[in-house]
Amino acid sequence: MGGTDGTAAARVLRDPVAGRYLAGVVVSGFGTSAMWLTAGIWVKSLTGSNSLAALTVCAMWAPVLAGPAIGALADRVGRKALLVRVNLAMACLLSTLLLVDSGRTVWLVFVVLVLYGAGGVLLDAAESALVAGTVPASLLADFNGLRMTADEGMKLVAPLAGAGLYTRFGGPAVALPAAATCVLAALVFARLPVREAPRVRGPERAESWRDELAAGLRRIRASAVLRPLVAAGAVTMLLAGVNGAVTFAYLDDVLGHAPAYAGVLYAVQGAGSVAVGLLVGPLLRRLPERVFAAGGMALFGLAVVARTVPLDVAALAASAAIGFGLPCVLIAATTVVQRETPDAVLGRTAATAGSLMTAPNAVALALGAGLVAVVDVRALTAVAGGLGVLAAVVLAVGARRGAPAVRSDADRGTPGTA
Repeated sequence: MGGTDGTAAARVLRDPVAGRYLAGVVVSGFGTSAMWLTAGIWVKSLTGSNSLAALTVCAMWAPVLAGPAIGALADRVGRKALLVRVNLAMACLLSTLLLVDSGRTVWLVFVVLVLYGAGGVLLDAAESALVAGTVPASLLADFNGLRMTADEGMKLVAPLAGAGLYTRFGGPAVALPAAATCVLAALVFARLPVREAPRVRGPERAESWRDELAAGLRRIRASAVLRPLVAAGAVTMLLAGVNGAVTFAYLDDVLGHAPAYAGVLYAVQGAGSVAVGLLVGPLLRRLPERVFAAGGMALFGLAVVARTVPLDVAALAASAAIGFGLPCVLIAATTVVQRETPDAVLGRTAATAGSLMTAPNAVALALGAGLVAVVDVRALTAVAGGLGVLAAVVLAVGARRGAPAVRSDADRGTPGTA
């Protein structure tokens, strides 16, 4: 078994499309992760405002709410060309941050972050659709796992590098390398050996604008395969948002550590996500997606409950388990969306699924920030973790009762890339 799984991962890396695409993810992910942390530091230093610094994260997340509309673009134009053009546009966008030199021009940071976030949503939709049409269905889980490893690996390295560059040289020293990574990613994506079929211009394009944008949501609601996994992802990210919002209260009230200790916990959590990214392919070949996702949700819930224990060893173990369990449901849902959705609506469906699973996290971050002021952090983590375990049981029971079997290519449509 182990040899087969290793061969599958190697096949993904040797695949001319998947291998080059993963290289592009690593390159662009470095710049994105560096900007994610540095933007807040930059705004804080220019304005002295903690609130404005916190809003930088919201600015990058806000475009997720427009996912269905943004994702529709990925179904209208060539996805390979979109990857190249959007990355080049984002490089130009980041270059404008050279104009930021004081609190009076800090507004430009927020404009850039919102547009940068919108570009990220569009890239995710185009990437998901392109991969689904070029990577064999049997290797999609391996590919998505390796992509998770690449993303999380960059998150472990890039923020520290970005913070170091900012401390030594200032904000432009981070913006320019981030822009350069977008240019490099565009060059990598331009060399993808993919020839796409022309976008469909038949009856489907005769839909009204509103109906077209809702196509992804209709697809998810109508599918007994997609619906429970996307719902599970939304619930998991909602609880993850509450867990993230109470981090600093947890450090102070439960562990008795300074806020800087959060960096240690985030690093351990990232290591857990890197590990699951390497193992997800083999695991999904042995388990149905719903069972795999339920197992990850249960592990995540138990780990959040473990944060009520005032011991460093429990905190480190819980962070590793959260990092391992949390991505399971997201990877399972992404893989099924790619495999089960017709090419004509795949961009919209992928973006809609991403919005449905991601938006609750932003809501819960705000909700948790308010609750932690009036509710004991141990109670919040215990309830959030308990709900995660309960949701995992519901998902697993549904799988045991017999979720619909995966449909054939004839049932769901053939991908449109060649």
